[in-house]
Amino acid sequence: INPRHVLLAVRNDEELGKLLQGVTIASGGVLPNINPVLLPKKTAAAASDSEKAKSKSPKKA
Repeated sequence: INPRHVLLAVRNDEELGKLLQGVTIASGGVLPNINPVLLPKKTAAAASDSEKAKSKSPKKA
């Protein structure tokens, strides 16, 4: 277990996150955080097409 694993475990756990809120873990790095506004949006048509593609079973030859 290295400092990176400790950081990820602490930040992903609600209780440990509150307990160690102001603590800096040396060599832990940073947590990846992408603002949801910046993520590509799925349209209703694209979402239904991807669901249809998943539901089809491949035909055997």
